[in-house]
Amino acid sequence: MTLILNGGGDGQAVASARQLLNSIIDHSRKILYLPFAWPDPTYRGCLEFMTGELSDVDKAGIEMVTTLEELMSRNFKDYACLYIGGGNTYKLLNDLKTSGAFEKIRKYLMEENGIVYGGSAGAIIFGKDLDSCNTDDDNEVGLVDHTGFNMLGGYSLLCHYTSREPVRTELSRRYLLELSKAKPAYAIPEEDTICVTDGGIRFIGPRPYYEFINGKEYERFC
Repeated sequence: MTLILNGGGDGQAVASARQLLNSIIDHSRKILYLPFAWPDPTYRGCLEFMTGELSDVDKAGIEMVTTLEELMSRNFKDYACLYIGGGNTYKLLNDLKTSGAFEKIRKYLMEENGIVYGGSAGAIIFGKDLDSCNTDDDNEVGLVDHTGFNMLGGYSLLCHYTSREPVRTELSRRYLLELSKAKPAYAIPEEDTICVTDGGIRFIGPRPYYEFINGKEYERFC
């Protein structure tokens, strides 16, 4: 199992995450791109953007699925990896759970030694639950079960932390301080990435990330 969870950046800012992905995938296979977090149901422009974003990753191409039925029909083992993009985290998790893809992805990771790259919303769903992103995303789909894949040792995750205007960062900080009295969380900036393997969890990137636990915030360095 390999999870590459990026804080929501793009371009040169996250080149190290793409280099890591490039170093572990089968270059003879396509990347399967899941855009379901994106609010526009036509996903117009998503494939074009991702083609540019992954231009420095050696692969056989990018295949984007635009319906959950398409996703469920795919054999994930036929692909170099799954790439789960950003957008609204509640919409993404709701789509994956109602379609059955949530359990299919879990099986791919845990039983088939799968590789998944998640950015922003696509990363947050691999934490314990979505309570960590309550200040960023609206739960317009009415998702009741916020439980994620819980692949971060019981921690939830917030992306884009300290990458936005100070007022928004402070709002998130205060919220996570209160939340962490009951639920620990990591908060990472757009440039940083969490890599999860069977051997453990490591942080990659040029900027500090933050651990929230027991009502306190700790600055950590990759």
